[in-house]
Amino acid sequence: MAYTNFPDGITSFGIPVFGGSAGGIPLANTYWYVDSSTGSNSYEGTWTNPFATVAYAMSRASANDVIVVKAGHTESITSATTLVCNVAGVRVVGLGAGPARPTFTISTANTATIAVSAANVGWYNCRVVANFLSIASAFTLSTAAGFQLQGCVFRDTSSVLNFLNIVKSTGAANTIDNINVTGNNWNGLGTTSVNSFILSANDIANATVCWNRVKLARTVDASILMTISAGVLTNLDCGYNAVASAQTATSNGSLINVGGTTSNG
Repeated sequence: MAYTNFPDGITSFGIPVFGGSAGGIPLANTYWYVDSSTGSNSYEGTWTNPFATVAYAMSRASANDVIVVKAGHTESITSATTLVCNVAGVRVVGLGAGPARPTFTISTANTATIAVSAANVGWYNCRVVANFLSIASAFTLSTAAGFQLQGCVFRDTSSVLNFLNIVKSTGAANTIDNINVTGNNWNGLGTTSVNSFILSANDIANATVCWNRVKLARTVDASILMTISAGVLTNLDCGYNAVASAQTATSNGSLINVGGTTSNG
């Protein structure tokens, strides 16, 4: 009798054995593995036979699965439908450190983006690079309550191949409640029309925005960390962020700009 099957899983006397968590990532139904160097979307998505793209892994995932992306992975996002995160609770976890983190390059159109339309989706330890003129946002959220973005790095290719925002919500009020944006880094090279790390027109409750570092070369006058153009922030937890902007005007150059008047936190 085979007692173990590692690294694609561990069994004891034919019974699967699961850990409680790995690096803070809770237990999942299934772990899928992705590697652009050695993988193929015709493979099984295991550690030894990984998929080639996160986009395909997402199409195979069920609720609360984890997609583990190997160090050195690269993937291109060329439209708003290339990579759609539409399965609740799926987490994308990058392996590696520094430039070896998985890299997702957004190009071809300024509307290209990683679209999130399910609750409790998470992205961890990945690099996302802008390589087109004035990309509206790296992540676009619709009905995406509980979205988590942690330990990720965002880079512009140049002053004109750049992000305008990192996270943009297009949904109605309270559709991205409980968003958690923690420990990310955005070094923005764009000099015009750049807005905020998080942009939303509507209400957000229980947002956590902590330990992020944002450095922007822009000259436009706008809030650096969050712009909530019409709604309010309720029970906001915001602290330990380090932000800087090259803007010269000061009338609207705040950390957070909220359109409503009843925010708290």
